[in-house]
Amino acid sequence: MNKKMLVLDIDGTLTNSKKEITPATKEAIFKIMDKGHIVVIASGRPTPGTAKVANELELDKRGGYVLAFNGCRITNWKTKEVIYQNVLDNSLIPMLCKFADEKQIGLISYEKDCVITSSPHDEYMELEARINSIPIKDVDNLAEYIDFEVNKCLFSAPDKIAEQREKELVELFSDKASIYRSEPFFIEVMPKGGDKAASLDRLVNILGMDKEDTICCGDGFNDLSMIKYAGVGVAMANAQEVVKTEADYVTLSNDEDGLIPVIEKFILSDD
Repeated sequence: MNKKMLVLDIDGTLTNSKKEITPATKEAIFKIMDKGHIVVIASGRPTPGTAKVANELELDKRGGYVLAFNGCRITNWKTKEVIYQNVLDNSLIPMLCKFADEKQIGLISYEKDCVITSSPHDEYMELEARINSIPIKDVDNLAEYIDFEVNKCLFSAPDKIAEQREKELVELFSDKASIYRSEPFFIEVMPKGGDKAASLDRLVNILGMDKEDTICCGDGFNDLSMIKYAGVGVAMANAQEVVKTEADYVTLSNDEDGLIPVIEKFILSDD
């Protein structure tokens, strides 16, 4: 048996529209874990926001890895050891705050188990806090408040505005950070070279595996890098069109247990 690594985005991939992992999907994942294959969660969420899902898949007991902050922090979920992290250059943060103020869009970052912001709350920030089950902590001045290492900042704005602001941010700061949308309304600002593929490549090397044995599944813009990197890149039927175009295989949607045919075709069929 060739050991495989199944890499799963959370929202829109592993979980359905109700943000739940169905019993059938969970059973299929447990089956491959029982056979010695490795399961990895790769999410734009902060590490605390992945905990419920990681524990539901029993990565704390069975073993497995979490690539949080779009891969800028890798945690061995069984030992809770952070085996890699990449952080933003703090000198960039005042410039990001100035951009948010001038353009009147939201900007957040993360501190321990909190979302932190000095921007007026919008529906997208509230969504981020709710999805991750962490509170929003308001601070007077985000640029002055952050005197510690952060893995990412996140701008929020309605879809069309976010599309335009992403282009402006890339023009201004692409030499200092990786900038892309994870959702139509979220613009991620990551350390240079910070994406799911770069982080996954590091984990593959740490574990002495081959990237051809990775099966990466996702639906969003921030999944593109790992889908292109993977031995098999999988897009959900509900994925953004560009993700489906780049994928090797398009499966059923996240509301149709789309991971099950992937597991059967690319992992169990080889056992």
